[in-house]
Amino acid sequence: MIRLDSLTKVFDTPKGAVVAADHIDMEVPEGEICVLLGPSGCGKTTTLKMINRIVKPTAGKVFINGEDTTGLDTQTLRRNIGYVIQQIGLFPNMTIEENITIVPKLLGWDKAKYKARAREMMAMIALEPDAFLKRFPSELSGGQQQRIGVARALAADPPVMLMDEPFGAIDPINRAVIQDEFLKMQQELNKTIMFVSHDIDEAIKMGDRVAVFREGKLVQYSTPDDLLAAPKNAFVESFLGEDRALKRLNLVKVREIVTDEIGTVLPSDTLETALAKIDDYGYQNAILMVNERKQPAGIISRSVARTTKGYCRDHFQAVPAVVDLDDDLRKAASLMFAHDQTWLPCINQEGTVCGQITQRAMTSHLGARYRARQGDDRKPSAAIKE
Repeated sequence: MIRLDSLTKVFDTPKGAVVAADHIDMEVPEGEICVLLGPSGCGKTTTLKMINRIVKPTAGKVFINGEDTTGLDTQTLRRNIGYVIQQIGLFPNMTIEENITIVPKLLGWDKAKYKARAREMMAMIALEPDAFLKRFPSELSGGQQQRIGVARALAADPPVMLMDEPFGAIDPINRAVIQDEFLKMQQELNKTIMFVSHDIDEAIKMGDRVAVFREGKLVQYSTPDDLLAAPKNAFVESFLGEDRALKRLNLVKVREIVTDEIGTVLPSDTLETALAKIDDYGYQNAILMVNERKQPAGIISRSVARTTKGYCRDHFQAVPAVVDLDDDLRKAASLMFAHDQTWLPCINQEGTVCGQITQRAMTSHLGARYRARQGDDRKPSAAIKE
């Protein structure tokens, strides 16, 4: 757990005092990722660096797992906090193994223990220990170096991690891969993490909570879903962009809006039966054909069913796409648009059809939060008029 109590930083400049962070009060629960978000110069990085005292606070306190860190000496504090930066900061004259084991060595770990830990960390970040531990940073790609930076920060098993735009210098493809890998690691490690980013999409993807800063002040602190659905003021709304409803596609899983009402036919059914079911279920163009294990086997188009005689097994087309219950709505929407579909069949882990997802259901679900908010906004004004 990280708790900031009126944390403040004032810089003295030739033009006078500049308040970089103004009485920041927030708490990051144990095991969660909090992303600090905002435009350049808003105070998010200053706030992060006050936690490990790279920037000394002017006022306020930092608590880690309930302990006031004010009385801790700086070295002890930093050795118990993992730290990852955009520039990575690997020592070029040290091997990967030496880079990873710096803090464990400083903490007095014996050789066997810290060497075993280095191999364990390499496996965790999906790099082969025997192939990489004896290399130097210059022999690695940027994405590989960033993975090593994360491994080094985790090597001593700190309860808290600070990450300052850790993936900002990586190309988009590798960034997405490393983000996904990190989230999988976090599921196992359950660290308390504070993470600075300027990328709204990254904040929504990575954060359990998002803190939006402006001019040194914390203006909103909420879950990604609440942030997108209910911006606190005009600045937050503008900063998130007009497409914030679409950003929520990443947050909602198919299982949340799937319906088990789906029409299907069997290979042994006639095309006449298929046409009747297409009409009964209100499908515009086609119906899904499933095999005896209720797995997707093809589709029967309305045009074929209307103009042809015979059985479904002889007149089906390939299924354009399916979605898994654990897929997010962004993937579902992308597949619908790519294949010009208004609905998609949903499958479970066994590959069995368990329902369908429709464009209408997605639109209704995403819009429900906004409609509810608009209703809440109208109620006070209506009451005032009366």
